[in-house]
Amino acid sequence: MKNVLRFLPLLLLASCNTQLDRAPKEEKVAEKIQQVDDDYDPEAKLEALGISLSAPSSPVANYVHAVRSGNLIFLAGKGPRKGDGTYITGKLGADLTVEQGYEAARLTGINQLSVLKAELGNLNKVKRIVKVLGMVNAVPEFTDHPEVVNGFSDLMVEVFGEKGKHARAAVGMGSLPRNTAVEIEMIVEIEE
Repeated sequence: MKNVLRFLPLLLLASCNTQLDRAPKEEKVAEKIQQVDDDYDPEAKLEALGISLSAPSSPVANYVHAVRSGNLIFLAGKGPRKGDGTYITGKLGADLTVEQGYEAARLTGINQLSVLKAELGNLNKVKRIVKVLGMVNAVPEFTDHPEVVNGFSDLMVEVFGEKGKHARAAVGMGSLPRNTAVEIEMIVEIEE
């Protein structure tokens, strides 16, 4: 017992030093997190990437572009619509390469960001890209669906950083409306 009492002050001192050593590390981590939050500016990121968003076109059927439920926005599926109103069309594995599919998915991402901006007024209100469903118009033998939908996912991460990382499905379809190369929908969490 005498030996334990003799070492007790040393144990207390070591415990205090450990707590003191940990505090600056925790403060540095908190500062880094705050810096990331302070630097969060999707609008500026789009400008830096040279991407300008346009007003979304009218829906082509009996649906709306987006539905808000609480702090979630569910965006209807969009395709790779170009500025002139035409689409990137064709089947992956027959008419289009993986690289062309990637670009079609990226263009679809820009179109979805246009819808999101029209809904929110400012993309800085996005808290998180939650879920993406990427549908790829492909021949039955095609298996590179994830590489195609990466065009969309990579853009979300470029624009939103860590908040752009999302859960995702990338699946093949026997056909898509108007023979578009891809159709992609997403769910977005927004600040209250």
